[in-house]
Amino acid sequence: MQTRYMERSNSMAAPPAREKRGLDSSSGGDEGQPERKRPALASVIVEALKVDSLQRLCSSLEPVLRRVVSEEVERALAKLGPARLSGRSSPKRIEGPGGRNLQLHFRSRLSLPLFTGGKVEGEHGVGIHIVLIDGRTGHVVTSGPESSVKLDVIVLEGDFNNEDDDNWTQEEFESHVVKERDGKRPLLTGDLQVTLKEGVGTLGELTFTDNSSWIRSRKFRLGLKVASGCCEDVRIREAKTDAFTVKDHRGELYKKHYPPALNDEVWRLEKIGKDGSFHKRLTKAGIYSVEDFLRLVVRDSQKLRAILGSGMSNKMWDILIEHAKTCVLSGKHYIYYPEDAKNVSIVFNNIYEFSGLIANGEYYSSDSLSDSMLIAW
Repeated sequence: MQTRYMERSNSMAAPPAREKRGLDSSSGGDEGQPERKRPALASVIVEALKVDSLQRLCSSLEPVLRRVVSEEVERALAKLGPARLSGRSSPKRIEGPGGRNLQLHFRSRLSLPLFTGGKVEGEHGVGIHIVLIDGRTGHVVTSGPESSVKLDVIVLEGDFNNEDDDNWTQEEFESHVVKERDGKRPLLTGDLQVTLKEGVGTLGELTFTDNSSWIRSRKFRLGLKVASGCCEDVRIREAKTDAFTVKDHRGELYKKHYPPALNDEVWRLEKIGKDGSFHKRLTKAGIYSVEDFLRLVVRDSQKLRAILGSGMSNKMWDILIEHAKTCVLSGKHYIYYPEDAKNVSIVFNNIYEFSGLIANGEYYSSDSLSDSMLIAW
C-alpha cells in the first residue's frame, strides 16, 4: 500500500498544490475529474490555530490577569467570615487594649523551590497576600488606623516557632530575625515594605541574594511586622510563612521543569540527570528533546526502555513517563493519506499519537470513534 504524509501547522507554509489532494476543492482538479468536496480538515487546523492563538493571548494578558486576580483576592479576603478565614482552631490570644487580638497572617503559600536571584512568588505565580484579622472573631480588620498600617518584610530563622505556638512575644520574634552575612549584600532585596488597605495587602517583588545553607536550620521563613513608628500603642502579632530552603541560583540551571516543554532538553525530565548515563544513552540514540522522547514512547516504548538499559528500574520508568506526559503539546498535526482509501485520512498529533479520522468530509476525534465505525471505513 502506497502512502503519503502531510504535516499541517499554523506555523508552516502551505504545501505544494500537488499535496492538497482531497483538501481544497477550490484548487481545481484534472480535466474531467469530479470536483471533490472540501473535507472538514479545516476544523482540525482551526483547533490547532485556537491552541496557539490562545497561548499567545494568555502570555500577553498574564501581567494584567495577575494584577486583576490579586485585586479580586484581596477583596474576597476582606469579605470572608471567621469560618473561612481561621483555617485552624483558635490560637492563644494576645490581648491588646480593649481586649482586641490583632494578628497578621499570610494567605498564600510560596512557590517552591526558591533560588537566589529569582523572584519570590506565591503558588502558581500569583501574588503573596496578607491580611490583618481580629483573632476573637476571625474577621478581617477593615477599618481603623490598624487596617492601613505599614509593615516591614523580614527574614526569619527556619526553626522559629517550630512548636506552632502562635503566642510568641515581640522580643521572641525579633530575636529570630536573620541579617546578611558579613561582607554580603542585604539578604532580601526589593519591596521590603507593604501598606495594608482595609486590612488586606499583597507583597511586591522580593529576591533573596544568598542561600540558606549557612544558618543553623538551613531554612528561612518570611516574616511581617509593624513598621517602626506605626500603631505603637497597639500590639499586632507578627506573621510568618512555613520554613523553606533557598538554593544557589546555579542549581536552577539543572532543575527539572514542571511541566516540561516539548523543546526542553531531555534531561529536564525526572530521573534523567544532565550528562548522566541515561542522558548519554538517549543522545547517542538521537533523542535530544522531550518531544523526541515522547515520540519514541508512542512509536516503540520497548525500544526506548532498551536504550535506557537495566539501570532504569520499573519505578524510575513510571516516574519518568508520568512526568514526560505532563508536557503540553503544540497545535501541530500530521495528516496521513492512504492511497487505497479515497475518502478517509488519519490525523496524528505532533508526537505521533492517533488523534482522529477525516471521513467523507467530516472530522471524528479518536474519542468519538467506535469499533464498528473503524471496521466500516
